[in-house]
Amino acid sequence: MQESITTLDNKVWSKSELLERMMDDEFYYHYLGRNALSSSSVKKLLDSPRAYEDSLLSGSKTNPAFEFGWLFHTAILEPHVYEKQVFVDIKGRNTNAFREALIEHPRPFTSKEKYDVERLAESFYSNSRAVDMLQHTQKEVPAIGNLFGMPFRAKADILGDGYIVDLKTTGNINKFEYSAREYLYRCQAYIYCKLFDVDFRDFTFIAIDKTTATIGFYGVSERSFNAGRYDVEQAIEIYNEYFVEKNKEVYDYELEGDI
Repeated sequence: MQESITTLDNKVWSKSELLERMMDDEFYYHYLGRNALSSSSVKKLLDSPRAYEDSLLSGSKTNPAFEFGWLFHTAILEPHVYEKQVFVDIKGRNTNAFREALIEHPRPFTSKEKYDVERLAESFYSNSRAVDMLQHTQKEVPAIGNLFGMPFRAKADILGDGYIVDLKTTGNINKFEYSAREYLYRCQAYIYCKLFDVDFRDFTFIAIDKTTATIGFYGVSERSFNAGRYDVEQAIEIYNEYFVEKNKEVYDYELEGDI
């Protein structure tokens, strides 16, 4: 019997249809961004119910750091997409020339961003360990499934034979482990491992420093994996209380403690 998934709008889908439609970024980020949970929505829910609600209202707004990370991903994982990007011969985004470029192109990048991304890509491809982990793999692979009775979506940067690799750019590689905890990367590792049926010991973050181009390889500990599971369960509790049962309004959410 074919597995079915019920999205948050109570629509029942066959899993195979969802996976096929998830190849379209519009469907993946917009429809499923509202009607399935993910590692990013877990973080928003744990920030506060209002933060999650605001993220739904604001849609897919991005920032320069996100845009740079996306561009780096395409340079490594989807060179055919990278080659189609529009680059404006200016150094910064906070200029009239860049604002004018936004009128003509939906997603322009600066010549400086192009230089910086290609410098990082050169460093990445000069690292034999990183290159080996890309061999005989699939890129940008979607997955969807039920975790604790809720629909979750994911898209693996690199899916190998029994392992997952996720690429990250960072402002300071020496603080990446701290940043990983701050941004709850453990939730991403937990969700991806469950949806792709991969052991947490076979999940690796490859981070690259945007300034020095230094590369770091980071595994996932059992403690972190279990903490990720706990975070996901907590986020689901918040979602159910504020958005399903609606026992409280988002403005009623509060924290308490001592300092």
